[in-house]
Amino acid sequence: MPKLVQWEQQIGRRVRLRDLFVFFTVVEYGSMAKAGSKLGVSTPTISEAIALLEHVLGVRLLDRNPKGVVVTPYGEALLARGRAAFDELRQGIRDIEFIGDPRAGELRIGCPESIAAGFIVAVLERFTNDYPRVRFHIVPVHQPTVEFPELNERKVDMVFARLATEPVRGRLTQELDAEILFNDRYALVVGEKSKWAKRRSVELADLVDEPWIMTPLDALGESFVVKAFRTRRLQVPSLAVTTFSIHLRNNLVGSGKFITALPGSVLRIERERHSLKELPIELSVRPPVAIVTLRNRTLGPTARLFIQCAREVAKSLAGRPKRSKA
Repeated sequence: MPKLVQWEQQIGRRVRLRDLFVFFTVVEYGSMAKAGSKLGVSTPTISEAIALLEHVLGVRLLDRNPKGVVVTPYGEALLARGRAAFDELRQGIRDIEFIGDPRAGELRIGCPESIAAGFIVAVLERFTNDYPRVRFHIVPVHQPTVEFPELNERKVDMVFARLATEPVRGRLTQELDAEILFNDRYALVVGEKSKWAKRRSVELADLVDEPWIMTPLDALGESFVVKAFRTRRLQVPSLAVTTFSIHLRNNLVGSGKFITALPGSVLRIERERHSLKELPIELSVRPPVAIVTLRNRTLGPTARLFIQCAREVAKSLAGRPKRSKA
């Protein structure tokens, strides 16, 4: 066990931010060689920085093995607290940049493709008109889940997610807050060239043997379709194509052969581009789309402006998507 020491005199002056950053990078990439490649330095330089940090702290942070490195309990403790410290420092620098130029900044946003292709497109179009110098990094996340490691690891500033369960008093978990923006109605969609697009009346039973393209079984959209068929005591159709890609789904559905289910926010934006048409079948599902943030983490001014813009756009997307003309 490391001895108790006075921080300012024996550790505070000797722990370098550079060495901490090297440590975080080694953990992220799983090996010193990969970290060196990422940072543009040699493996011995990385090893020296880790050794110096371990010497200063008096504990072993990493266990080496032929496959790379494994974080020790001491390393885990430093990682958990250190990430938060670096994140606050990064946020402080962003705030300084914002004060110098309120129209500039940087945001890291996590979201699944089904939200990026609809809602986030609409928000970015509006936001970038007012703040053209803000730079965005959009990171894919998986759902449904109540765990967002990208937030806990400070890799993103916020996540936009379609939730399977609603937050209680704005809290999703002990670490995460969630603000519901709108409920995104799902619709069954075909291409305008499809034989089903020309019919005024279509029943779910008519579509059992048709080719479907959907997300995997553990995703929300797929579960809604399965539930709709089972509620009507119908056989669940087998999927001709399984994919998370909105682009692939819309292109294949637009060809007129396939059927899918899309969130209303996506259908609004992609309808004309891919010649899509909503079928007159009610799925009765409106999962909430929410902003998920890390509890007890102060967001910078650029992030707060983006969230306000998202709220405004959400009001226009909360209603039912307009149907195509017959």
